[in-house]
Amino acid sequence: MKKVNLRDLYPDVYKNDHFVGVTEDVLEAIRAAERAEAAYDRKMYRYKAYYSLDNDNGIENAVLMKPQMPEMILEEKQLREQLYTAVMALPEKQAKRIYARYYLGMRVSEIAVAEGVDPSRVRDSIRRGLKQLAKYF
Repeated sequence: MKKVNLRDLYPDVYKNDHFVGVTEDVLEAIRAAERAEAAYDRKMYRYKAYYSLDNDNGIENAVLMKPQMPEMILEEKQLREQLYTAVMALPEKQAKRIYARYYLGMRVSEIAVAEGVDPSRVRDSIRRGLKQLAKYF
């Protein structure tokens, strides 16, 4: 067992030295995390990245993604409702297959297995339904 000073790991929590015994696995995990953080700091310094090098924290996302205007949100909602209504106006099998393919994200082969039919029939049915939707819009 190795001793680790928690004050070194958590300086904002532990104001005084507090030693704890840890196993080799835990110590190696702590050292790996410290190495990864040091590498990240070096990368930030090297590339003059003052915020981050990825877009997980939202800074880059806020710059890249413009906030939507209320009109755009309303238009998208109305378009989604129209599309859903148009899909449900198709024949039942086509509507189910298109719904499963594009709303549920199922593959054609999965739909065919679930319905017990040949995948080419499902593919053709979806294609015909999409053509009817194109005529509708």
